[in-house]
Amino acid sequence: MENPVLIFGAKALGKTALDIFNRNQVIVYGFLEDDASMQGTEIGEVSVFSTTDDENFTSLIGNKCEAFIALEDRTERKTLVEFLHETRQTQPVNAVHPSAILSENAHIGHGNLIAAGVIIQTFAKVSNHCVLHAGAIIDTETEVEDFVQIGAGSVIGMGAKVRENAFIGSGVTIVGGVEIGKNARIGAGSVVVENVPAGATVFGNPAKKV
Repeated sequence: MENPVLIFGAKALGKTALDIFNRNQVIVYGFLEDDASMQGTEIGEVSVFSTTDDENFTSLIGNKCEAFIALEDRTERKTLVEFLHETRQTQPVNAVHPSAILSENAHIGHGNLIAAGVIIQTFAKVSNHCVLHAGAIIDTETEVEDFVQIGAGSVIGMGAKVRENAFIGSGVTIVGGVEIGKNARIGAGSVVVENVPAGATVFGNPAKKV
Protein backbone atom coordinates (compact mmCIF):
# COMPACT_ATOMS: atom_id res chain seq x y z
CA MET A 1 0.00 0.00 0.00
CA GLU A 2 1.63 3.24 -1.17
CA ASN A 3 -0.62 5.81 0.49
CA PRO A 4 -0.88 6.34 4.27
CA VAL A 5 -4.09 5.32 6.05
CA LEU A 6 -6.54 7.45 8.01
CA ILE A 7 -8.27 5.38 10.71
CA PHE A 8 -11.85 6.23 11.68
CA GLY A 9 -12.15 5.37 15.38
CA ALA A 10 -9.39 5.56 17.99
CA LYS A 11 -10.70 3.14 20.60
CA ALA A 12 -9.92 -0.58 20.97
CA LEU A 13 -10.62 -1.54 17.37
CA GLY A 14 -8.67 1.47 16.08
CA LYS A 15 -5.69 0.50 18.22
CA THR A 16 -5.85 -3.03 16.83
CA ALA A 17 -5.89 -1.62 13.30
CA LEU A 18 -2.92 0.64 14.10
CA ASP A 19 -0.91 -2.36 15.29
CA ILE A 20 -1.76 -4.28 12.12
CA PHE A 21 -0.76 -1.43 9.82
CA ASN A 22 2.46 -0.86 11.78
CA ARG A 23 3.37 -4.53 11.43
CA ASN A 24 2.73 -4.31 7.69
CA GLN A 25 4.90 -1.17 7.49
CA VAL A 26 1.94 0.94 6.36
CA ILE A 27 2.05 4.55 7.52
CA VAL A 28 -0.97 5.65 9.58
CA TYR A 29 -1.63 9.33 8.91
CA GLY A 30 -3.83 9.72 11.99
CA PHE A 31 -7.15 8.96 13.67
CA LEU A 32 -10.57 10.59 13.39
CA GLU A 33 -12.64 10.10 16.54
CA ASP A 34 -15.96 11.61 17.68
CA ASP A 35 -15.11 11.27 21.39
CA ALA A 36 -13.96 14.81 22.20
CA SER A 37 -11.88 13.61 25.16
CA MET A 38 -9.57 11.74 22.77
CA GLN A 39 -9.10 14.52 20.23
CA GLY A 40 -5.70 16.17 20.46
CA THR A 41 -4.12 13.12 22.07
CA GLU A 42 -1.72 10.57 20.59
CA ILE A 43 -1.83 6.79 20.35
CA GLY A 44 1.58 5.28 19.77
CA GLU A 45 2.83 8.63 18.44
CA VAL A 46 -0.09 8.84 15.98
CA SER A 47 -2.35 11.87 16.43
CA VAL A 48 -6.09 11.80 17.06
CA PHE A 49 -7.11 14.77 14.93
CA SER A 50 -10.80 15.51 14.88
CA THR A 51 -14.32 14.18 14.28
CA THR A 52 -15.11 11.50 11.70
CA ASP A 53 -16.92 14.03 9.49
CA ASP A 54 -14.18 16.69 9.39
CA GLU A 55 -13.83 17.60 5.71
CA ASN A 56 -10.31 18.91 6.24
CA PHE A 57 -9.27 15.27 6.59
CA THR A 58 -11.95 13.27 4.76
CA SER A 59 -11.23 15.27 1.58
CA LEU A 60 -7.79 13.62 1.45
CA ILE A 61 -9.25 10.12 1.10
CA GLY A 62 -8.93 8.62 -2.36
CA ASN A 63 -6.19 11.05 -3.38
CA LYS A 64 -3.49 11.33 -0.74
CA CYS A 65 -4.54 8.64 1.73
CA GLU A 66 -6.67 5.54 2.22
CA ALA A 67 -9.36 4.96 4.84
CA PHE A 68 -10.00 2.23 7.38
CA ILE A 69 -13.14 2.18 9.54
CA ALA A 70 -12.51 0.86 13.04
CA LEU A 71 -15.82 1.52 14.80
CA GLU A 72 -17.43 -1.16 16.96
CA ASP A 73 -20.97 0.07 16.27
CA ARG A 74 -22.08 -1.52 13.01
CA THR A 75 -24.65 1.19 12.26
CA GLU A 76 -21.98 3.87 12.51
CA ARG A 77 -19.65 1.73 10.40
CA LYS A 78 -22.30 1.38 7.68
CA THR A 79 -22.95 5.12 7.70
CA LEU A 80 -19.26 5.88 7.17
CA VAL A 81 -18.92 3.27 4.42
CA GLU A 82 -21.85 4.86 2.58
CA PHE A 83 -20.29 8.29 3.09
CA LEU A 84 -17.01 7.14 1.53
CA HIS A 85 -18.84 5.52 -1.39
CA GLU A 86 -20.93 8.61 -2.11
CA THR A 87 -18.50 11.44 -1.48
CA ARG A 88 -15.06 9.93 -2.15
CA GLN A 89 -15.97 7.07 -4.53
CA THR A 90 -13.65 4.76 -2.62
CA GLN A 91 -13.69 1.62 -0.51
CA PRO A 92 -11.98 1.25 2.87
CA VAL A 93 -8.85 -0.91 2.76
CA ASN A 94 -8.36 -4.20 4.59
CA ALA A 95 -6.29 -4.51 7.76
CA VAL A 96 -4.79 -8.02 7.76
CA HIS A 97 -2.40 -9.08 10.51
CA PRO A 98 0.77 -10.69 9.09
CA SER A 99 0.23 -13.80 11.25
CA ALA A 100 -3.19 -14.46 9.68
CA ILE A 101 -3.34 -17.37 7.22
CA LEU A 102 -5.47 -16.71 4.14
CA SER A 103 -5.86 -19.35 1.45
CA GLU A 104 -4.97 -18.24 -2.05
CA ASN A 105 -8.39 -19.52 -3.09
CA ALA A 106 -10.32 -17.60 -0.45
CA HIS A 107 -12.26 -14.47 -1.41
CA ILE A 108 -11.70 -11.41 0.77
CA GLY A 109 -13.68 -8.21 0.14
CA HIS A 110 -12.98 -4.64 1.29
CA GLY A 111 -12.69 -2.93 4.65
CA ASN A 112 -12.19 -6.06 6.76
CA LEU A 113 -10.18 -6.29 9.98
CA ILE A 114 -8.50 -9.70 10.14
CA ALA A 115 -6.65 -9.97 13.43
CA ALA A 116 -3.70 -12.04 14.64
CA GLY A 117 -3.91 -15.78 14.11
CA VAL A 118 -7.06 -15.79 12.00
CA ILE A 119 -7.31 -18.67 9.52
CA ILE A 120 -9.42 -18.42 6.38
CA GLN A 121 -9.50 -21.73 4.55
CA THR A 122 -9.72 -22.52 0.86
CA PHE A 123 -12.79 -21.33 -1.08
CA ALA A 124 -14.15 -19.50 1.96
CA LYS A 125 -15.69 -16.08 1.33
CA VAL A 126 -15.43 -13.08 3.65
CA SER A 127 -17.37 -10.21 2.12
CA ASN A 128 -16.96 -6.56 3.19
CA HIS A 129 -16.47 -4.57 6.41
CA CYS A 130 -16.27 -7.59 8.72
CA VAL A 131 -14.31 -7.85 11.97
CA LEU A 132 -12.57 -11.18 12.61
CA HIS A 133 -10.96 -11.11 16.03
CA ALA A 134 -7.80 -12.97 17.04
CA GLY A 135 -7.67 -16.70 16.33
CA ALA A 136 -11.01 -17.00 14.54
CA ILE A 137 -11.21 -19.85 12.01
CA ILE A 138 -13.30 -19.64 8.84
CA ASP A 139 -13.39 -23.14 7.39
CA THR A 140 -13.54 -24.33 3.79
CA GLU A 141 -16.43 -23.03 1.63
CA THR A 142 -17.85 -20.97 4.48
CA GLU A 143 -19.62 -17.72 3.54
CA VAL A 144 -19.44 -14.61 5.74
CA GLU A 145 -21.55 -11.70 4.50
CA ASP A 146 -21.09 -7.94 5.02
CA PHE A 147 -20.67 -6.29 8.45
CA VAL A 148 -20.31 -9.55 10.40
CA GLN A 149 -18.33 -9.59 13.65
CA ILE A 150 -16.72 -12.85 14.79
CA GLY A 151 -15.22 -13.07 18.27
CA ALA A 152 -11.78 -14.29 19.27
CA GLY A 153 -11.23 -18.03 18.96
CA SER A 154 -14.55 -18.79 17.26
CA VAL A 155 -14.74 -21.57 14.68
CA ILE A 156 -17.13 -21.32 11.74
CA GLY A 157 -17.44 -24.83 10.34
CA MET A 158 -17.14 -26.02 6.78
CA GLY A 159 -19.83 -24.72 4.46
CA ALA A 160 -21.60 -22.63 7.11
CA LYS A 161 -23.26 -19.36 6.11
CA VAL A 162 -23.19 -16.25 8.28
CA ARG A 163 -25.58 -13.64 6.97
CA GLU A 164 -25.21 -9.85 6.99
CA ASN A 165 -24.74 -7.98 10.27
CA ALA A 166 -24.62 -11.11 12.45
CA PHE A 167 -22.66 -10.98 15.71
CA ILE A 168 -20.78 -14.05 16.93
CA GLY A 169 -19.23 -13.86 20.39
CA SER A 170 -15.86 -15.19 21.51
CA GLY A 171 -15.19 -18.92 21.62
CA VAL A 172 -18.24 -19.93 19.60
CA THR A 173 -18.37 -23.13 17.55
CA ILE A 174 -20.70 -23.21 14.55
CA VAL A 175 -20.90 -26.69 13.05
CA GLY A 176 -20.56 -27.21 9.32
CA GLY A 177 -23.51 -26.38 7.08
CA VAL A 178 -25.39 -24.27 9.63
CA GLU A 179 -26.86 -20.91 8.56
CA ILE A 180 -26.78 -17.89 10.89
CA GLY A 181 -29.49 -15.44 9.86
CA LYS A 182 -29.19 -11.72 9.21
CA ASN A 183 -28.79 -9.63 12.41
CA ALA A 184 -28.61 -12.78 14.58
CA ARG A 185 -26.51 -12.77 17.77
CA ILE A 186 -24.61 -15.78 19.15
CA GLY A 187 -23.54 -15.62 22.80
CA ALA A 188 -19.93 -16.27 23.79
CA GLY A 189 -18.92 -19.90 24.18
CA SER A 190 -22.01 -21.26 22.42
CA VAL A 191 -22.09 -24.37 20.24
CA VAL A 192 -24.49 -23.89 17.34
CA VAL A 193 -25.77 -27.14 15.84
CA GLU A 194 -28.83 -25.88 13.93
CA ASN A 195 -29.84 -22.90 11.83
CA VAL A 196 -30.42 -19.60 13.65
CA PRO A 197 -33.26 -17.40 12.31
CA ALA A 198 -32.71 -13.79 11.29
CA GLY A 199 -32.71 -11.44 14.26
CA ALA A 200 -32.60 -14.21 16.88
CA THR A 201 -30.29 -14.31 19.90
CA VAL A 202 -29.03 -17.75 20.96
CA PHE A 203 -26.76 -18.98 23.73
CA GLY A 204 -25.51 -22.22 25.28
CA ASN A 205 -24.37 -25.72 24.36
CA PRO A 206 -26.30 -26.57 22.29
CA ALA A 207 -27.32 -22.99 21.56
CA LYS A 208 -30.97 -22.17 22.23
CA LYS A 209 -33.00 -19.03 21.58
CA VAL A 210 -32.92 -16.52 24.43
